Amino acid sequence: MTTQYWLVKQEPEKYSWSDFKRDRTTDWDGVRNYQARNNLQAMKRGDQVLFYASVSDKEVQGIATVQKTAYPDPTTDDERWVAVKLKAGKALPAPVSLAQIKAEPKLSNIALIKQSRLSVIPLTKPEFDRIIKIGGL
Repeated sequence: MTTQYWLVKQEPEKYSWSDFKRDRTTDWDGVRNYQARNNLQAMKRGDQVLFYASVSDKEVQGIATVQKTAYPDPTTDDERWVAVKLKAGKALPAPVSLAQIKAEPKLSNIALIKQSRLSVIPLTKPEFDRIIKIGGL
């Protein structure tokens, strides 16, 4: 099975990278956008995920792995919504800012720029690799 690559966004005031590292795993729930939900449903165990701190920090801070695929979102009784379980991995030695991503020609087509409100974003392997290289891994 081919690994897929993703970026998930979270406001650090609600759930930060340090919270995620402390907890080691988390339910990625509360998503209420259909396109983001479809992306959650497409995630497979072992897929690689970048953690992006949105709003205040606006930077990719670390890498996670999909530990459990889509299941009913525990924050709602509405069966249309799903969650996945993510496992925290390595922090990027140097967080990658939105400005750095926008300045990188190889990243000009990612949804983080094109669809800035989308909270679960697919990436290509070259995009994922470029971001973690900029971040020092």
